[in-house]
Order: sequence, then structure tokens, then C-alpha cells
Amino acid sequence: MLTFLGFSMIVVFMYLIMSKRLSAFSALTVVPIVFALLGGFTDLGPMMMKGLETIAPTAIMIIFAILYFGVLIDTGLFDPLVAKIIKMVGGDPLKIVMGTAVLSLIVALDGDGTITYLIVVTAFLPLYNRLGMNKLILACIPALAMGIMNLTPWGGPAVQATAAVKADVTDLLLPLIPSMIAGTIWILGVSYFLGRRERKRLGVINIDTEFNNEIAAALDVGMDASIKRPKLFWFNLVLTLLLLTALVLGFLPLPALFMIGFAIVMIVNYPNLQDQKERLHAHAGNILTVVSMIFAAGIFTGIIDGTGIVKAMADTLIAVIPDALGPKLTVIVALISMPFTFFMANAPFYFGIIPIMSETAAHFGIPPLEIGQASLLGQPLHLLSPLQGSIYVLVGLLGIDIGDHIRFAAKYAIGTALVMTIVAVLFGILSI
Repeated sequence: MLTFLGFSMIVVFMYLIMSKRLSAFSALTVVPIVFALLGGFTDLGPMMMKGLETIAPTAIMIIFAILYFGVLIDTGLFDPLVAKIIKMVGGDPLKIVMGTAVLSLIVALDGDGTITYLIVVTAFLPLYNRLGMNKLILACIPALAMGIMNLTPWGGPAVQATAAVKADVTDLLLPLIPSMIAGTIWILGVSYFLGRRERKRLGVINIDTEFNNEIAAALDVGMDASIKRPKLFWFNLVLTLLLLTALVLGFLPLPALFMIGFAIVMIVNYPNLQDQKERLHAHAGNILTVVSMIFAAGIFTGIIDGTGIVKAMADTLIAVIPDALGPKLTVIVALISMPFTFFMANAPFYFGIIPIMSETAAHFGIPPLEIGQASLLGQPLHLLSPLQGSIYVLVGLLGIDIGDHIRFAAKYAIGTALVMTIVAVLFGILSI
């Protein structure tokens, strides 16, 4: 009965999200409660609280990571970088595409696709238009960059994978750094290939100083100069580098690191209390959207664990999976994560499928942590999914068709995911 309830719950859960009958938050909260009650489980309070307690540190980390990077963007930390890259690339299509990649990879560090696309497209679109370059390249490169940088500890997929397999986010992601580096090199290689092709097609064109000034002016459109802090550029940069170093070294738990970092960056950049309130209000919407879903995920995982539903479903899968395939489950999960996260939202994949795969893998001696890591390797293709909201910001800014964008970028995104998976296997992160 539990197995039937479990698979029925997953089907209903995925249908409600995919058909947009319910938001991810509502489905994560309501669906497991309804099915648990149908199964005769009435004492759900302790299960939900256990799930919430498990997820709380991750939610805290997300809150302050979003605030930290959001405030840094407000201060204009990336403005000099954008100006420098624009000046360096000139009228050479190869340099322009490579510059697009470098800026995308750096700006995408905050894990927010919308902000990344806004900054990169605003900076480079005038150049692409002036030289007659293919705008699909300007759509492709930032999307590929987001596919890697989306794996940062404060990125949505990393948080969801962490919740799904009940792991520490640092333990989950640090072993994936070689894969992320390999994916970055792949993107730079793709950028070089596309840039050379554009240079061969268009040649190198001289760009005058006046045009560079026009681009600089375009970057300032819609930006509130009063919140920028150019004089604190070096302080903000050094603080961020120290924070990221402490993160990698595990100097303090991630929630504590980002709380301390955010407190410092706010006090130094916006000492006035009213300014601090305005910065908090400016980023509150993003925080509420992400964190509410994280807490809902805590309820979801708490109930399916406490009722034994996930174990029953895993036992069924164990019975049908051939013994020969059992040890290869991590690679299988890495490969299926590409189509699954393309054709469905992250929430049903990470909270509906990954807990079952994790429980199943445990019977073959595979730690849940490895399943969580494997599940993240398909993210490069997910960033091209029509279910991904930021993709509409990207194609809207460029005025291109979403179908053209997906067809152009999909092969490079699949290549990124495969490179990351191969490196994960070679480094022993994924067992085979």
C-alpha cells in the first residue's frame, strides 16, 4: 500500500506542478499531507518538524547568500569589470565572445540567472548589433555559464539536492569542483570555437571611442547611482574573496559565514539604517520565493521519510533493477538528470525522484551523497528548459525565438554536462 501511495503521490505532485495547478510551495506542502492521511498516518506534526529542522540551516544560508550577493551588485562591484572587458574586446568577434564567457562566468557566481542575463546582455548587445554578430551566441554563452554556476551552494538546485539526500551542502559540492572547473574550460573552448567562426565570417572591425562611451551610458540606464559605492570596490572585492576562501576551507558553517559577511558588507557600504532597510526590501521578493519552497521541501521530505513511503518505493525499485546496474546508479542518475530537469521543474525531480533513487542506491552500497552529486550534473541542460523562468528574460532582451535558442545551445549544454560527468567519474566522485 505504501508503494502505491508513494508512486501515486509523485504522479499527482508532478502533474500539479507541471500543469501549473499549484505552485511548487503549495504542492510540496499539501500533497504529502493528503497522501499521508490517506495512508492512515495522523501524527504528522513530529515528522514535519523533523524535516523543517533538517532543512533550517540550508534555508538560513540561502537567505544571507542572496542578500550578500544582491547588495554587492547594488554597490556596483561588477561595473569596473564590465567596463574593462568591453574596452579589451574592441571590434574582434573572437575577443567579444570570449569576453562574453568570462563576464558570464563571473557574474553568474551569485546563482541568479535573471541578474546574470541582464548584466551580460546589456553590456554586450550593442557590440553584437554593431558588428552584425549572431545574437544566439550571446544567448548561449551566459546560459552555459549559469548551468555551471547554478551549482554554487546558494544556487537553487544545490539546495534542493542537499535537502533530497539530507547532506551537508559543503560535503555535497566541494568534490564537484573538478567537474565545475572542467565545465568552465569546456565553455571557454566553445566560446573560442564560436568566436573564431564569427571572426572568419565578419573580420575584425575598428570600434571608435565614441561607441564605447555609448555602451557605458547604456549600462547605466535604469541604475540608481545613489546606491553604488565605487570607492569601496576593493574592500568589497577582498571581503568576497576572503568569504569564498573561508567557504572552501570550511572555516565556519556556511550559514554563519554568510550572516557575518552580509552584516559587514551592509555596515560598511550602507551605514545609514534607512538605506539598509531599502536594500533589504529590494531583495525580499527573491528571498521569499526561494526560502518558502525550501521550508516546504522540509515538510515534504519529513513526511515521506517518517511514513516510510520513500523506503517502500525504493524497495520496489530494488526488486526490478538488475544487480549489474546497481553499482552504476550514480552515472545513470547523472545521465537521466539531463532530460528530467529539462522536461520538468527542479522541484519534482529533486523531491520526487532523487529521494527514491537515493534510498535505492543505499541498498547497493552507494552513499546518498553520490546520488545528490550526480543529480546536479544535468543542470547545464536545465537552464535551456522552457520551464525555467529566466530563459524568457534572456530571449526577451535579445529579441530572439526561444526555439532557436534551445536548438542552437542544446548541443553545447549537453556537452557541458557530459564533460562534467566524465570528470566526476575519473576523479572517483561517481562510482561506476
